This record gives sequence, C-alpha cells and structure tokens, in this order.
Amino acid sequence: MSFFRRLLTPLAVAVLAAGAAVAQTSPQPAMPPHPSGIPNPAVAPMPVPPPPDVDAQSWVLMDYDTGQVIASKNPDERRAPASLTKVMTEYVVASELAAGRIHANDMVTISEHAWKAGGAGTDGSTSFLKLGSQVPLEDLLKGMIVQSGNDAAIALAEHTAGSEQTFVGLMNEYAQQLGMTNTHYSDASGYPVDDHYSTARDIATLTRALIHNFPEQYAVSKIKEFEWNGIKQLNRVTLLWRDPSVDGVKTGYTAAAGYCMDASAKRGNERMIAVVMGASSEKARADSAMTLLNYGFRFYDTHKLYAAGKPLASPRLWKGQADTLPLGVAHDVLVTVKTGQYDNLKATMDIPATLIAPFKKGQQVGTLHISLDGQPIQSVPLIALNDAPQGGFFSRMWDSILLWFRGSKKTDARALAPAAAPGAK
Repeated sequence: MSFFRRLLTPLAVAVLAAGAAVAQTSPQPAMPPHPSGIPNPAVAPMPVPPPPDVDAQSWVLMDYDTGQVIASKNPDERRAPASLTKVMTEYVVASELAAGRIHANDMVTISEHAWKAGGAGTDGSTSFLKLGSQVPLEDLLKGMIVQSGNDAAIALAEHTAGSEQTFVGLMNEYAQQLGMTNTHYSDASGYPVDDHYSTARDIATLTRALIHNFPEQYAVSKIKEFEWNGIKQLNRVTLLWRDPSVDGVKTGYTAAAGYCMDASAKRGNERMIAVVMGASSEKARADSAMTLLNYGFRFYDTHKLYAAGKPLASPRLWKGQADTLPLGVAHDVLVTVKTGQYDNLKATMDIPATLIAPFKKGQQVGTLHISLDGQPIQSVPLIALNDAPQGGFFSRMWDSILLWFRGSKKTDARALAPAAAPGAK
C-alpha cells in the first residue's frame, strides 16, 4: 500500500485532492496557534539554560502529563533503591485494594518476620509494630509511606500475597507491565540484598503510574506526620514543609544506595516528578529534588495539541456507505517543550493514499508524527472515529470505475486557515 505525508505548520494545512471528478478534499489538522493567541515576533524567545548540576549519582526530571524525560543524568543506571522500593509495594497494595482482593479495614496480624524487620539493631525505619498485634491495613499503609516502616511494608506484603517472597513476585510482574525494564525486586521494604535494583527513570515511571491510577492512595504521601504505638513520626519528604506544591512521594537511604528521594509537585495544571539517587546527604537529596522541580516548572511548558475524538482529517473513503472517513486520536495529544519553542513544533500525518471500506471505529488507519526542530518527539496512532461499513453493490462498482480512472494521480496541496487552538494544558 502506498503512503503519502502531509506537512502541517502553524500557519498552513494540506488537503487531499483526488483525481476523479467526484473526489472531495479533506482539510488536515493544523498545529494549533500558540495558546497566547497574540504573536509578537519582535520579542526573542526566552533562552533556556542547561539542566542544573545537582548532587546525585543519577537523576531524572519527568513531566507527569506526557511522561517525557525533560532532563536526566545516568537515568538507566541500576542502583540500590533503598526505601524507594516501597513505592512499588504501595502500588501493588493499591492494585489489590482496587480489585477488591484486600480491604482497607482488614486487620493484619504482625508476624515475627515483620516484627523483626522493625526491631532494634536492624538499622532501618520502623513503625514500632508489636509482635502478634492486629493493625488495620490502612494504618499499615500510613506507617509504610509516612514513617517508611520496614515492618509495615513486610506486614502488608504478607497480608496481600501470603508471604513476602510471593509478594515480590507480584512486584516484578507489575514492574514488567509498567515497562520498568531495568528494575528487579528481591524484597518489599528496600532492605539491601542481592539482585535488588532499579533506576531513576523506572522509579519516575512507577510514580507517574501510581499518581494516575490510584490518586486517592497517592494522597497519603502528603500526610506530614503519623502516630502509632504512642510514637509520632514525621514524613521524611522534607519538601512537604518547604513548598506547598509538593505532595509526595518517598525517601530512602542505605550505605549502598546513598540518599535518595522521589518527589512530585503540582503547580497550576502542570505536575513534575523528580527522582534523585545517590545524593551525599539528607539535605543534598532534598535540595537536588527541589532544584529539579523548579527548573522543570520554570523552563518547560506542556501543551495540548489535539483533543481525543475530534476529527483531524476526513480523507476520501472508497466503496463505503459514507464518502469520507473521519480520523482522529484516541487520547489527547500532549507535548512538553522548552518555553518559547512551541512555534518550532511540526506535525505530519501518514495516511494511506487510498482508503477502501470497511473500517471499524477505533481501528488504526495512519500515524500522527510530532517533531521539534526536525527531531521526532512523539508518534500517535490515527484511528477511525466512526464505523465505516461497505456501501451497496452499485456504489462499490461505481467507485471501482472511478478508482480505475483515478489511477496514480498525485495529490494537490492547498492552504487553509488553521482551526481554533485548544490552548495550553
């Protein structure tokens, strides 16, 4: 099947001009005008400095809406994740809660294995759970997330899967589902053991999934203090006190891992995720995460280019009940770019030159490509927005004749006024 590419710019759109007399032109989606709506070419774009050099062995700054990594250092370097492991423990428990296989009001019996993990001499975080006591599952989650209790993490794992070892299998299954290709778990708490590693990129990916899939569970991350067994402990994510836009997520430390932090903040309609691993101190990990978040919010913008379900093109449909086939995207198309670079975005569509019915609603027909300064940044399937059944016998015969006369006539590009912009997200 032959393909053609139609170039889209902020000021022009391409159209298909079929060779037969009855063929119809189909306007293509223009890159929406800049959300300000008021061009000012006299003002030079704001320069964007390189990312800050923060105190960490590896780090990632990710835009939440698009999942784009804005800046990074050694993002795929496998490192001991320490208590950042508990973000996956939380994700698995949240998944099982959502499925109804466990419940927030379940009473969880604290086993000897869990109790010892939080006992004296373990050199780890603890929720001070008593051996043999019963604790509501929702309180164990707060103990694990706010207090970073190793005992709470293991108790949750045992209750969810029957044993910590079985729960670890679930953790690795979910990691594969989320595309965390450089992660492998060997325990539920982050205690340093062999073959237990992750990366800054994978942890950011996991955090994005947690926020998106389980927002109510994620909200526990912003609780600043939690008391259990008469002992009040503060959330170790100190940025919760420094910046009100920060609402999570987790810290970690072991001698092998160094000081780590997974942090997220939301300002206006934009959210950023910063993961730092291997910082030199508690202060350094907090300063580094805050510096990255500030950089992302200051120098990057997220834009919604095209809305889900809205026609971006209506090319000629042959041998169908309808004469055209509306094409669009299944999900909003969002991109994150440096401030001032919106007008450098380009979009192209790859669509078959000849579309012959039938098509099913949701069937991929082509591809929308987004590039910035000639570099591809995103490709999105173009789908049929409606069912397109075959036409009757005579209409199909007539279209066959027209297609024969049409032959291989080239398309004709025609400029049209761009559609109204959906604006910035």
